[in-house]
Amino acid sequence: MAILRPFAAVRPDPAQAASVASVPYDVVDTEEARALAAGNDRSFLRVVRPEIDLEEGTDPYDESVYQQGRTNLDRLIASRVLVQDDEPALYLYRQKMGAHTQVGVVGCCSVDEYDADTIKKHETTRPEKENDRTKHLLSLRAHAGPVFLTYRGEPTVDRMVREVIESTEPVYDFMAPDGIAHAVWRVVDSSPFERAFELVPSLYVADGHHRAASASRARAVLRDVQEAGGKGGEYDRFLAVLFPADQLRILAYNRIVHDLAEHTTDELLSNLDAVFEIVEDAASIPPRRGHFSAYLGGRWYGLRAPRSALADPDPVASLDAAILQSTVLGPLLGISDPRTSKRIEFVGGIRGTTELQRRVDRRGSGIAFSLHPLSVDQLMAVADAGRVLPPKSTWFEPKLRSGLVIHLF
Repeated sequence: MAILRPFAAVRPDPAQAASVASVPYDVVDTEEARALAAGNDRSFLRVVRPEIDLEEGTDPYDESVYQQGRTNLDRLIASRVLVQDDEPALYLYRQKMGAHTQVGVVGCCSVDEYDADTIKKHETTRPEKENDRTKHLLSLRAHAGPVFLTYRGEPTVDRMVREVIESTEPVYDFMAPDGIAHAVWRVVDSSPFERAFELVPSLYVADGHHRAASASRARAVLRDVQEAGGKGGEYDRFLAVLFPADQLRILAYNRIVHDLAEHTTDELLSNLDAVFEIVEDAASIPPRRGHFSAYLGGRWYGLRAPRSALADPDPVASLDAAILQSTVLGPLLGISDPRTSKRIEFVGGIRGTTELQRRVDRRGSGIAFSLHPLSVDQLMAVADAGRVLPPKSTWFEPKLRSGLVIHLF
């Protein structure tokens, strides 16, 4: 079963929701966050990236940064830009990006279920990012950005979501500067949703592994320090948005290698030809699983992996990112560990393949690989097997805005 609980959200005054809501902390660097928040004292980036209010060059992991985040959250609450609901509730969160629409249920999920792997993961977290988000949570005493969860669709939930959207007005409905529309409904009677999610056997972390892991770590700290008697509390839960898998869209996560590892262009093509079927002057976007597009020497080439690679029963080894790593990046280009190598960079599919071409041309060397997007079914199969995806395998779009609902603990 999946535990989903209502909460008394802290959220923006409706007239100010558009100016408060911000992109997630981890999709922009400090300078990008500073530029986005310029002239907007209400931007929630001042809470999730609080170093933008400190002197330039401040270490983003300095204690003053976490203190500034708490100061900024307190200021927004004191000025009533953010107001806490009187009663607990669940929320529906709809996003529209072009022709794509997805609607998730916003509530609090169980840290116990996360720790027990009932909420399944597909990514290895990095200690330094966990440390950062744990300090951030403990400073705020709030979950400021939701974890993005998915699940195999439940018809009862789908029906109730439709009924709420068709019968009630949203509390927020606005278009963000990036052209993505966001709407939120408040669900006062949460019990039917709670019962329906009890029929869902597992939840899956789609995006936000570090936020979820940090919620677990923060709970452990608070239990040890403040709740020695084990009373529990709001810190036993974390803020999440739960989307049915059939509504989600994963974009490709592409790769650029900065050099050819002492190969000439012709030598590398010859080596690739020994592994793949090559098509010259191909499209920059591969048409299906097992197909890759490579930008090399000013031209796009199509690469088709052998059927044996796709037929591998291992749910990780048969993924396109794993095939590329095991046949090209490792043996031909010397990228033994893509997590740590400085010779490789990853480019989210939202930037398009023209960005791959631009970066290779600007450098004047190297090769770019455009991949076919991973499916949500593949992601869940890997998580069900207790495995992790290759690094940088998924780019979910649209991203969840931070600051629309906040959970205090």
